[in-house]
Amino acid sequence: MINRDFLQITDLDAPDLAAILELAIRSIASLGRPLEGRGVALIFEKPSNRTRHSMEMAVVQLGGHPVYTRGEEVGFDVRESVEDISHVMSGYHAMLCARVFDHRVLERMSTSASIPVVNMLSDVAHPLQAVADVLTMKQHFGALAGKTVAYVGDFNNVARSLCQASAMLGMHIRIGCPSGYSASNVDLDQFRTLGAASVNQYDSLETAVKGAHAVHTDTWTSMGQESESKIREAAFIGFEVTEQTMSLAAPGAVFMHCLPAHRGQEVSEQVIDGKSSLIYQQAHNRMHAARAVLAFLLGVRP
Repeated sequence: MINRDFLQITDLDAPDLAAILELAIRSIASLGRPLEGRGVALIFEKPSNRTRHSMEMAVVQLGGHPVYTRGEEVGFDVRESVEDISHVMSGYHAMLCARVFDHRVLERMSTSASIPVVNMLSDVAHPLQAVADVLTMKQHFGALAGKTVAYVGDFNNVARSLCQASAMLGMHIRIGCPSGYSASNVDLDQFRTLGAASVNQYDSLETAVKGAHAVHTDTWTSMGQESESKIREAAFIGFEVTEQTMSLAAPGAVFMHCLPAHRGQEVSEQVIDGKSSLIYQQAHNRMHAARAVLAFLLGVRP
């Protein structure tokens, strides 16, 4: 059973994840209005298009009132301590959701808040994105056990959460990253423990993608890493997903990207805007995933 909070995909077990995916495809009306007359705090240290819109609409669809707050308005450990902010928010809202630079802020929130805390992104994990990712693959392929997911590029927070969710659904996991930007042995061992059919990591994009049913990538330079952009661009030469890359994947393979994307850098325009791309379905599923996670935390079950 899921913990009170949702900071990482590993706060779920496999039945929890299956239940959330089932809730995500159900009609809004069938979920009821568990947030009727209640507020949800949405704190954004890092701005986001998809996260803000998907979360605000998910809260509204469950009957609640979202309160968007910029990071500087609360000032973690500058204007007030994380603990004081969490205690105060707990008196106003039914849930506390935050998009932060440092995952430890979420952990401190979890310790001090008396309401569920939801990770809308941290440097360690992006679990709401992962739920949308596996939901999109499930819609396209049906059962995911035995399918192969490939992640190529920078092994970051998005990649970690994607691999955790994919492992829990019994997928084969293949990772392709340049040296210095790959998954740790701790990560790889965790994916095996979570139930992945197999886990392999390569320093070659082509090897990682070969035979994959779904090919995922992300930007090479994330928000907050701008000073590293030139170094990263050099390190990731040869890791652009192109039509040639996709030709190595399984017949009918799909391309996925959490967005925002840089066409001509981590992915070619022909791929991201081509027939194999599921990026907009994936983006729209952020709202369905968020609604399902919030409903589940509030006690709604399939």
